[in-house]
Amino acid sequence: MATVEKELTFLILQFLDEEKHKETVHRLESESGCYFNMRYFEELVTNGEWDEMEKYLSGFTKIQDNEQSMEIFFEIRKQKYLEALDKGDHAKALDILRKDLRFCAPFSEDIFKEMMLLLTLDDFRENPKLSTYKDTESERGLLFPVLEKLIKTNPLFRDKLDFPTVKTSRLRTLINQSLNWQHHLCKNPRPNLEIETLFVDHICKKPIAARAASPATNHPNIATEVLSPHDPTPGSTIPAAPGALGAPVRRRRSASSRPAAGHMECQTADSNNPLKRSRPCETSQEVGNIPPVPYSGQPHGHNTLSPDDLPKIVVATLPQGSPVTSMDFHPFQQIVLLVGTFGGDVFLWDVGIRRKISEKCFDVWKPDACSIELQTSLYADETASVNHVAWCPDGTLFGVAYSKNIVHIYSFGWENVVRSRLEIEAHTGGVNHLAFSYPNEQLYVVTCGDDRLIKVWDAITGAIRFTFEGHEAPVFSVCTHQKENIQFVFSTATDGKVKTWLYDELGARGTYDAPGHSSSRMAYSSNGTRLFSCGTNNEGESFLVEWEDSEGSIKRTYQGLGQRAVGIVQFDTTKNRFLAAGDESTIKIWDMDNTNPLTTIHADGGLPASPCVRFNKEGTLLAVSTGDYGVRILATDNGFRLLRTAENRLLATKVPGGVGFGSSNANADQSTSFAATKKNEVRPLADGMPRTSNVSGEGSTRWKVTEITEPSQCYSLRLPDNVTDTKVSRLIYTNSGSEVLALASNGEHKLWKWQNSDDNLDGKATAKARPVLWKPKSGITMINETSDTNPEEAIPCLALSKNDSYLVSASGGQISVFNMVTFKSMVTCMPPPPAATFLAFYPSENNIICIGLEDSSIKIYNLRSGEVRAVLKGHKNRITGLAFSRGMDVLVSSGADSQLCVWGMFRWRKRHSKYLQVPQGRSTPAVSNTRVQFHQNGIHLLVVNETHIAIYHARKLDLLNNWFRLEATTPITSGTYSGDSQSIFVSFEDGTVDVLTASNLRLRCRINPTAYLPSNPSSRAYPLVIAAHPSESNQFAVGLSNGHVYVVEPSKTEGTWETSPPGSS
Repeated sequence: MATVEKELTFLILQFLDEEKHKETVHRLESESGCYFNMRYFEELVTNGEWDEMEKYLSGFTKIQDNEQSMEIFFEIRKQKYLEALDKGDHAKALDILRKDLRFCAPFSEDIFKEMMLLLTLDDFRENPKLSTYKDTESERGLLFPVLEKLIKTNPLFRDKLDFPTVKTSRLRTLINQSLNWQHHLCKNPRPNLEIETLFVDHICKKPIAARAASPATNHPNIATEVLSPHDPTPGSTIPAAPGALGAPVRRRRSASSRPAAGHMECQTADSNNPLKRSRPCETSQEVGNIPPVPYSGQPHGHNTLSPDDLPKIVVATLPQGSPVTSMDFHPFQQIVLLVGTFGGDVFLWDVGIRRKISEKCFDVWKPDACSIELQTSLYADETASVNHVAWCPDGTLFGVAYSKNIVHIYSFGWENVVRSRLEIEAHTGGVNHLAFSYPNEQLYVVTCGDDRLIKVWDAITGAIRFTFEGHEAPVFSVCTHQKENIQFVFSTATDGKVKTWLYDELGARGTYDAPGHSSSRMAYSSNGTRLFSCGTNNEGESFLVEWEDSEGSIKRTYQGLGQRAVGIVQFDTTKNRFLAAGDESTIKIWDMDNTNPLTTIHADGGLPASPCVRFNKEGTLLAVSTGDYGVRILATDNGFRLLRTAENRLLATKVPGGVGFGSSNANADQSTSFAATKKNEVRPLADGMPRTSNVSGEGSTRWKVTEITEPSQCYSLRLPDNVTDTKVSRLIYTNSGSEVLALASNGEHKLWKWQNSDDNLDGKATAKARPVLWKPKSGITMINETSDTNPEEAIPCLALSKNDSYLVSASGGQISVFNMVTFKSMVTCMPPPPAATFLAFYPSENNIICIGLEDSSIKIYNLRSGEVRAVLKGHKNRITGLAFSRGMDVLVSSGADSQLCVWGMFRWRKRHSKYLQVPQGRSTPAVSNTRVQFHQNGIHLLVVNETHIAIYHARKLDLLNNWFRLEATTPITSGTYSGDSQSIFVSFEDGTVDVLTASNLRLRCRINPTAYLPSNPSSRAYPLVIAAHPSESNQFAVGLSNGHVYVVEPSKTEGTWETSPPGSS
């Protein structure tokens, strides 16, 4: 199908879907073969519509097309056969066996005979292979993921699983444009136009003389008003994310209709953004209209970045000792830089404090285990250069590729400790490049070398998994990527050939030519949607291009690279917007959408001809190699603040005499810190001792922290409220940071909003300005249905959607979905028993929630369809916490049984489970109220319990660190990461709040209740819940046992909760 014809088909599909012609939509999908609707296919599987399923599939593949297609049809017909047997309909089962499953007999006679024998059994579950078969609904739920995987790996479905990103009602828009142009060409355009037909071109009839039309240039765009798809209407639906063709969309009104009286339009400047589209404030919406939140990496149109947002200010120079060959910033710790050099050295730098964390020189760890060829080479010359360094996706490992056969894998763990992990003799000759990948939930490292091979290794054990052969020249680089759960590898060779591979032994899937037959390296944009390559050929000609990765063609060639390059030009991307290449002793910058250079950065000069360049993840720092064997760090304003924060933390951890303990080998329990209060008196605390899982408390040195006891030492604001005698059960900030939401024990929600004012210019939550207790004009209050027995015994829970538009909440009764604008209840679901005890939104979809229940199960529930997608069982008591990590694609749950469980988000299977490791001398109650929360890096998991807090690595639930108070006189009531995940706020039943450093659980500040609560001997109130502001890293809010809510932040003089060096004011 030609490209234009295919795009027209997509627009017709969109139009039919918007007009609710569902059957026609799916028939056109199948007949055109241009889009396979996985959501519709899942519905067919769930409903057991086998004939319709095969009819739909026939538009894309036939049984005999390939192995995957054969397996798809076999799995469908096998399930159909088993269901007939389960119903006792042996006649129908025999008919299915003869007609539908006969095709597999020539290929697998044993399977066919085994299926035939099932007819002779009273219950086919007597067959050991089918003993675990449950019921029809459960087995259909298990069948779909199998079919989905087969479809996604089937090459016939390539490019047919994604619906293109198209603005809503695009076909209508094109018709509008055509009508406007036709009307513009009218000789006598009428001001009040009526479109009578689209079958012929529009022409205005000659007007009556008394009512002659004004000139064409003065009339309004009448046609746009006739068919405009952009009117904000009460009945319209906020469109679903691109690709969600099956999402329900309601019919739009005509232009002549207007909102009814009493409706107020909530307009925003960004009216074309589906998540910000204007809607009537008083209009109740169906739950089906909850808009899905796009993935964090999904494009939202052209952003508003400018060249001024690029790092240009030189802030540091780090000496390396020999020419730099490769660099890579840590994926989460934005100021940790890995550097490889021509001399074979590997350096790990903390850029913020200009300190070398680790230094490794080239050294073969096990010479006797090396091949004879490598031993001979080392005997002649013991040195080797570093060709490439790279971090694994979660930053716990990094790899080094050397010019002599060897790859080294190092672990990078807690307290920035680097340890040798694996030595692999990967190739014969140089190892030119390496990259990490994560297919099939296994961490692999992919290498390439002078021996023309690409090899895939298990990054944990070092075992070889795949070897890819096919290049006819040394392989120069590899690029791993994932699209829709399909993992693949690009490889480039020195002869300019580019090949693509899947993780199997079936050879290259495609071969292409790099521009100018250059040795190139490839990289995707941060959001993984755009592919680029940059390289240099033997004549010194350099090429920077964007690829159409689905076709293997060049989409765009960028101008401005020199044609006499010394060495191969290196490049990097940042912010899904900019490209940077080191060329002609400068850093050249391009806008991704413009082939001409945007700007040039000289970085104070002294750069080599083709310098290495590397951005950190956020694009706030840029590292570039220098001609005098160093690395220069450039920063944006935000990058400069990031480095300054690191410097301040170093200053705060200096002991008297200027001796620091920030080095990687410092013992976390053998250091001393001091703090000055406002009166310059140093006040030590006796219990600020962190414990690690491998360090005993004996012999540990106690150290001193800041204690805040006076109201003058911090800002504290009680939020206005007519408090009833109920406690605050749950408390959160909205994601925008301008509102605080509390849920009381009686099921009532309260929302406080901060307004823009002279004292609060950005309208964010602050203790320096009073908010309003907000309610809509209707006066509606958001109240949960409570338990019929004792409401105080219910376990309240709530979750807020990413765009702050929808609230899901429960207080022992049904789960309610509220509109945060109107406060109206949009839907209720899941009546008890069992009651919901914890709620969380699925990270990328507003319509899916995760529900922890009183009976210890977890349900994945679709609010739009009302279906339970999965039920997770693994706990022995009620669920107390749920946390998602998009980076690791896992859900972590905690229960009152003191157990943690890790679940994979793809098939919802349990990967790991572990009971809390309670510190020595502590005991966990029989029913434990344990909460979990992910660090911003999506790897480290904060676990808060009444007795202690702990940090786990989420992959295998390895305990990294834990902390508790020595005297243990009062239990912990709540705990949370700060907005930047650098601190942890912990509240206690005695009213105190401790501030810990997240990286090592060092106590650095204690806030006593006398500092932020009014003294009232008759009323003993203490924090039950604590919440952190999403962007103000030092601000938190507490919900009290008497129903009040307080916002607390440091005073202007203190600035932060950091420990201060002695003698400072």
